[in-house]
Amino acid sequence: MPRIALIHAVTAAVAPVQEAFRQQWPEATLVNLLDDSLSGDREAAGALTPAMSDRMMTLARYSWQAGADGILFTCSAFGEAIEAAAKVLPIPVLKPNEAMFERALESGGCVGMLATFAPAVASMEEEFRDEARRRDSGAVIETLCLGPARAALAGGDLAGHDRLLAEAAPRLAHCSTVMLAHFSTARAKAAVEASLGRPVLTSPDTAVAKLRACLDRTTAG
Repeated sequence: MPRIALIHAVTAAVAPVQEAFRQQWPEATLVNLLDDSLSGDREAAGALTPAMSDRMMTLARYSWQAGADGILFTCSAFGEAIEAAAKVLPIPVLKPNEAMFERALESGGCVGMLATFAPAVASMEEEFRDEARRRDSGAVIETLCLGPARAALAGGDLAGHDRLLAEAAPRLAHCSTVMLAHFSTARAKAAVEASLGRPVLTSPDTAVAKLRACLDRTTAG
């Protein structure tokens, strides 16, 4: 069975991605690596530092050395560091949101994103625009960042987290597609879909599907 390393910077990301694997790829063997100081350090620094990038590379190399067939990072604030790891390791290494952005760009137009972790927003929007340019797409991204929802989740108020996202979602009703920015926000999918009256994209679901496709191609080759 394929061995997949999941590298987390927040505890709240663990359950959503495990559920996505359970639904889509139950045969995969999951290995979880958690450094929950990373997100706090990233927020305090205000930028991705070389030291943080080195830490991410260390986690990725360890995962590969431990026998991982693929690596999925679940924190959206470390894009450049993940890209660096993907360039040097001989296995698929996925950023948390790349598959979701690819799916959203299929619809084009204005793409809405509900976020809760402000330090991740600028780099995520830039990743979206980079992918749009690669695809020669005129799509644009519009983000709502709801810090109180993140605070609710950190305080154990799961229902409050979901409610705040659902209440904000209609402000993106004009968008062709709406995304939940982080692995931790995926838990609000049902509430947001009920509020909008249509499906939304989440990073765990799309990332698991892409990683499985990557490994299927590798095996077939």
